[in-house]
Amino acid sequence: MGLRPDVLRLQEKQKEQENTLRGIEKQHALGKLTARERIELLADPGSFCEFDSFMEGMPLRWEKEKIQTRQCVITGSGRIHGRQVYLYAQDFTVEGGSVGERESRKICKIMDMAIQNGKPIIGLNDSAGAKIKQGVRNFGFWNIFNRNVAASGVIPQVYAILGPCAGGAVYSPVLGDFVFMVDKISAMFLTGPGSSRPSPQKRYPKRNWAGPGSTIRSAGFSFLF
Repeated sequence: MGLRPDVLRLQEKQKEQENTLRGIEKQHALGKLTARERIELLADPGSFCEFDSFMEGMPLRWEKEKIQTRQCVITGSGRIHGRQVYLYAQDFTVEGGSVGERESRKICKIMDMAIQNGKPIIGLNDSAGAKIKQGVRNFGFWNIFNRNVAASGVIPQVYAILGPCAGGAVYSPVLGDFVFMVDKISAMFLTGPGSSRPSPQKRYPKRNWAGPGSTIRSAGFSFLF
């Protein structure tokens, strides 16, 4: 006889909580903060108002029983030194901070609000890129890039690369105005690190070819770190 549905739900909730704690510990071990910790440090105390914290995504047909309730990105508005900003922070502890149709809808909404109200948009990026498993359904980054172009010259776009970011998690920031990186933690990859190496036969420390030093001196993608 199988377990009762309510017992199964409790077990799944407990497992989800354990994964959360495990992910937080791993982030801290790498010298990184979680998405919420970053927001708390950046925004004035008590000023951050989160949007769409329970937004649901469209589950894949073969994953109807595995709907992810935790959010890969946190979006909202807050104040920095008393000035209003709109911001989002990608959570690497949830599916590597990857962006799918749900995450793109959240980011696009916050960017639209920033443009409409003439306020800066700030992105705290720590993401593995797009949710590949969503396939052609995932038009998320195209919509984000469209907002980057629409906001260019209209509002300040400020991004921080706070971990190893790949794909769209890099393309969007370089369309902005300012990109900040963290020494020994940040990296910007065109695609996955394995296929982005200068030579597939040789292994190079990622900080030598994807870290702040190389992106500032050679590529010119980032400005300060």
